[in-house]
Amino acid sequence: MKNNIYSSVKELRTTLPIALKLVYLSNPVLYTGISVIVFSSFWIIFNIFDQLLFFSPILYFYVPDDAQIGFVITNISAALLGIVMSMNIYVIRTSKLRINKSSLLSGSLLGIVSSACASCSSIGFLIISTFGGAGIIATGFLTNYQIPLRLLSIVIMIWALYVVHNKITKSCLLNNSDNPKNKSNTK
Repeated sequence: MKNNIYSSVKELRTTLPIALKLVYLSNPVLYTGISVIVFSSFWIIFNIFDQLLFFSPILYFYVPDDAQIGFVITNISAALLGIVMSMNIYVIRTSKLRINKSSLLSGSLLGIVSSACASCSSIGFLIISTFGGAGIIATGFLTNYQIPLRLLSIVIMIWALYVVHNKITKSCLLNNSDNPKNKSNTK
């Protein structure tokens, strides 16, 4: 079991850079642009939700000491989201097989939903006013477990990256001459 995990991680270390090169070198402007736009958009959204970025009365950005861990985690989430979205779009555009497009994007959407903290901003007040007592409980839960939920969102985004990486690298079919079973039959 331990050897199997080690070999899987070793394989991932070699195939993930290949998949990233395949995506970003196939059309550098498009896929890098998608990654940058998605990262920038969600960086702004996450920092507005966390009340670190303000646009009124002036543009103001401030990270207090107690928000530094959350800021780092949301940066990682936004970066992973940009990469995963670019790779998903690459798979959708280059796939000749009919794949369920909702299954490709589900990890990305789940990561977005789980990383946006609903209790850190005015959304928390919307939940309280909409759902009453249950909203207060939900807001309290989200406030108390904000960091673990954001770490869970990073795990979900890494899982989505792994799935789309497998779609890119494992989609190639081997020729009959390359198949090890056929080599043993021909001898």
